[in-house]
Amino acid sequence: MTTHYVDLTVVPDPENSAPHLLGALYGQLHLALVRNRLDSVGVSFPRYSLDPRAIGSVLRLHGDAATLAGLMAEDWLKGVRDHVRATGVLPVPEGSPHRTVQRRQFKTSVERLRRRRMQRKGETAEQAAEAIPATAEDRPDLPYVHLRSRSTGQPFCLFVALGPLRKEAAPGTFNSYGLSGTATVPWF
Repeated sequence: MTTHYVDLTVVPDPENSAPHLLGALYGQLHLALVRNRLDSVGVSFPRYSLDPRAIGSVLRLHGDAATLAGLMAEDWLKGVRDHVRATGVLPVPEGSPHRTVQRRQFKTSVERLRRRRMQRKGETAEQAAEAIPATAEDRPDLPYVHLRSRSTGQPFCLFVALGPLRKEAAPGTFNSYGLSGTATVPWF
């Protein structure tokens, strides 16, 4: 149950922008959640905005007090600690609404889709272009965190969508990015 939270605010400097630091912080959190096999820690972005589209500079962790205290006692902030201000483990304000915070994936590169099809089906570039028109490309308008895949080293955008506000919490588990399409986190 997500009864407590910790706010992690990135502090940019002339050499590191807030989005760059948030991506580094979120990448470190992902590794810590995987390493500890934690599916009870959710995340939210309290400064999330669609207009203008921005994820903000605060990463909020949600969970029970003991789990969050244990996570924060570890050295997972190594490498970003100088650029992060963390609150202590705090209780969620009474009466807070809840919502899901989930990942949305898009087909954002027609060229990548075509190359993949050529490899999978043994097609020529012309055949793949005919099968996948330029209009197949999605243009996402959601805020995102820029991350780097630990397995391939490739950069990618993790797009974040918010579910509708609810009065009641929905229990469940979170993935290794602290996101879920069914489990909710308090939204305040």
